[in-house]
Amino acid sequence: MHYSSYVSLALTWVLFLALFPLTFFWLRRAWRIFIKNDYSEVALKRGEQPANPKKWAPFTGTVNLVAGLFTLWTAFGVIALGYPYDKWSAMAGITIWGKIFADFILRQQAHPMVFGKKKKTAAAE
Repeated sequence: MHYSSYVSLALTWVLFLALFPLTFFWLRRAWRIFIKNDYSEVALKRGEQPANPKKWAPFTGTVNLVAGLFTLWTAFGVIALGYPYDKWSAMAGITIWGKIFADFILRQQAHPMVFGKKKKTAAAE
């Protein structure tokens, strides 16, 4: 077996095995948002919550739920339905990148940029 074949096989296994913790974390986050009403991980930017995390919770929860269910379906498809590599790796890649972009867009919307000189607040004085 050629060296590049081993690298390809290893990366394939890494991608496949990564589906399980990703699915767990994304579904757990959706559970916390929708069922437990825990908004501590909603639209965080540099570890800080937006001004109104409850407003952004349905969007963040939906993104996590959809991404978690899609990775769950992908893993199920590989194990039970025998999806070929091209199909399941494309599904996994699109889901992971889509989740990254969706989280970025939500974070930017929840924490709008402030242009110009910052105003002094009562707490800063």
